[in-house]
Amino acid sequence: MRPPKGHTWAPRGQTPVVRVRGANRGRVSVAGVVCYKSGERSRLFYRLHVYRGRKDEVKSLVWQDYRDLIVVAHHQLKAPAVWVWDSLNIHLAEEFALFFVENQEWLTVFQLPSYAPELNPQEGVWSMIKRGLVDFAAANLDHLVPVMKRKLKKIPYRAELIDGCLTETGLITAAG
Repeated sequence: MRPPKGHTWAPRGQTPVVRVRGANRGRVSVAGVVCYKSGERSRLFYRLHVYRGRKDEVKSLVWQDYRDLIVVAHHQLKAPAVWVWDSLNIHLAEEFALFFVENQEWLTVFQLPSYAPELNPQEGVWSMIKRGLVDFAAANLDHLVPVMKRKLKKIPYRAELIDGCLTETGLITAAG
């Protein structure tokens, strides 16, 4: 996948400079899953985490956040789940192995090769979000978070976009 290209404006021959306020503290992390079921609209579930750079604050999503995302998707879909994910370090946490064993009656897990973003439909969703932010310069986290939420909330209403992310991988559903 190609990185998004943005536009900057400056007098000819001068490198454009974008100034931002404040220290580079904090970040927004997002975990997401795209769900496909033959005969039904595709779905997107996500969890957003904001780190503001405060002492003793959790910096990013932890394994429990991912576990909760899996459980929410399962309950919303009211169906067994086949979970396919990449080799993000947190996905390989020991706690997940126990969680998978405890829930094997409704959860089957497959691990993608160590670096294969072209096989992961969720990467297509992240690409769409990033393209939507390409010319956006947030003043601070309080400016960025609502924009991220708005962009994420729009995608579930456009199942054809989620379907396109699967099509880009070359993969198909078991019934498709």
